[in-house]
This record gives sequence, structure tokens and C-alpha cells, in this order.
Amino acid sequence: MSLQVRPATEFDDVAAVVGPRNPASNVCFCLNYRLGSTEARKLREPDRSAKVRELCRQDPPPGVIAYQGDQPVGWAALHPRRDTSFARSRLIPHVDDLDVWSLWCFRVRPGHRGQGVMHALLDGAVSYARERGAPAIEGYPVDNGGDAVNLTMAYVGTRALFESAGFAKAADTGSVLDGFPRVLMRLDLSA
Repeated sequence: MSLQVRPATEFDDVAAVVGPRNPASNVCFCLNYRLGSTEARKLREPDRSAKVRELCRQDPPPGVIAYQGDQPVGWAALHPRRDTSFARSRLIPHVDDLDVWSLWCFRVRPGHRGQGVMHALLDGAVSYARERGAPAIEGYPVDNGGDAVNLTMAYVGTRALFESAGFAKAADTGSVLDGFPRVLMRLDLSA
């Protein structure tokens, strides 16, 4: 399977992967960490879609999309940490004052799981952050020790996924997801 990962500049492609099934929903579109959960919960249609359209036109866009041919099959949320709720988080520590990029959410469309899409998304996100001059990129996956993670909670990725892409554990966090501690994984991009 040949996958290409590109910046998420097309709203329809973002909506195909992370748009809510229920148009009146106030969840998903991957806005909670980007805007903060309080602001994201308040957004309802058509304002929710309008906000995502606006983010897709910004530089940098809100993440990257994996494509199989012309079909969007996966999503990774990626942005400079300073413009996310991670900049203010009490649970996710700051390792230092570098202007790092945060990678906090993955989504693979049903029918495309188990085909390496998350690995491609992670590699593509790293490449994109490097191209944009990010000094480092960090993620906040669960440290599940190989145990199964509920698919609903797997959106943050696993420590093993990040390690397979060269990331190293930089810190523990105060966050727990699906009973597993989350760790701060980081990859230096300055080399």
C-alpha cells in the first residue's frame, strides 16, 4: 500500500477522517487540544466546521493527512505547542523552553487499520515539522507496555509507536488515559 502524507489544507479531507458522524455534535474534528476543551465544546454546527475550515487555511494547517491514492485514510494533529492547550497544561510538563511542535492525535479510517497508516502519519508529521523548522517534536502517548488499548483511546498512540520512529521518553506526565500513564516522547529535529 502506497501512502502519501500531506499537510491538512483540504477541509473535506479532514472532515472525511475526523469529522463527527452527527452534524450537531460538539466532539471530534480534533479541536479540544487545539482550542482548549471549553471553547471546543461550545462550538456547534455550522460554527464548528467553519472553525476547522479556517484552521485548514492557516499556516501551518492543523495537522497532516495520509492518502491512499486520492482517498484520505488517516489524520495526525500537529501544531506548534505554543498555540495549543499543551502550552498551559498542568498534566503535560514542559521539558524546556524550545518552541517544540506537539503531535497529539491520530485517526485511521475503518478499513485501513493494521496497514501501517499510523506509522506513515508519524513519519509524515516528523518530516513536515522538520521542513517547517521545528527544533523538536513531542507526543503524549500511553505507556501501555504492550497491553491492548481501547480503540477509542488509542488516538494518542503508544510509546512503542513513537519509539519505532526514533522518539525517546523525555518525561512522565500527570495524565492517564484508559488506565495507562501517558509519557512525553520527544524527537530532536535540529540534527
